[in-house]
Amino acid sequence: MTIYNDFTHPFLKTADFLKAADLTLINLESPLIKNCPVLNAGMVFCGNQHFVDGLIFAGIDVANLANNHTLNWGIEGMEQTINLLKENQVESCGFPTNQLAIKELKGIKIGFLGWNFLESFDEEDEILETIKQARKQVDLLIVSAHWGTEYVDLPAEWQVNLAHKMIEAGADLIAGNHPHWFQPIEIYKDKLIIYAHGNFIFDQEWSQETKIGVVAKHTFYKNKLVDSQFFPIFLSDYNQPAFLQAEEKQAVLSQLQTVSDKVYGVK
Repeated sequence: MTIYNDFTHPFLKTADFLKAADLTLINLESPLIKNCPVLNAGMVFCGNQHFVDGLIFAGIDVANLANNHTLNWGIEGMEQTINLLKENQVESCGFPTNQLAIKELKGIKIGFLGWNFLESFDEEDEILETIKQARKQVDLLIVSAHWGTEYVDLPAEWQVNLAHKMIEAGADLIAGNHPHWFQPIEIYKDKLIIYAHGNFIFDQEWSQETKIGVVAKHTFYKNKLVDSQFFPIFLSDYNQPAFLQAEEKQAVLSQLQTVSDKVYGVK
């Protein structure tokens, strides 16, 4: 983006689709700070604050901040990010932990929570209680879960168990991320769990799996999920996803079906 001097560049081939939605949720995997150094190596992330121009261009409404790179530039970096998003009418969730974000849309209150489960945690009861209390305040509750093992196509048993408990506590939709590969979708008690979407804008061009992800489109009627569709993308030029078509699209959807069957114990 810096080389092209265009912070909308990553979204050029997907923005029309994203901003056509009534509401768009993303996982923002790095803080957006002043004077972010331009690097092409390392695992400590930050982003130029002009990246918010891309978020606006794509119609992003909510950014989950609960992930393992949230605090790469400390509390100050995260405060800069939250303030920048707020100034540009992008809601944030997941940081501080347990803080409920609410967007009202067509008379429906939609709540957002997020957790980073990569660090060891023993506050499961607190998480479930937070979900229970949040559900009383909203008509729909969406939980972002940052979890799992990188570069595998199935969630661990503990993730499945936790996802089920979060649904039982009141989550209507669980949006998972972190593995850099897409992982199964599951319907549990008529609620949807997406264990991982795969990459979207992320500079991992070293394998086919890390260049593929899915964008999920959900339709709610009042407080009921009535339709979900999944649109595979392919990542090029280290930063720009585009929607796959025809046979390539179908191949990814077939693979998504295969891994999803495994969660249900279908061989």
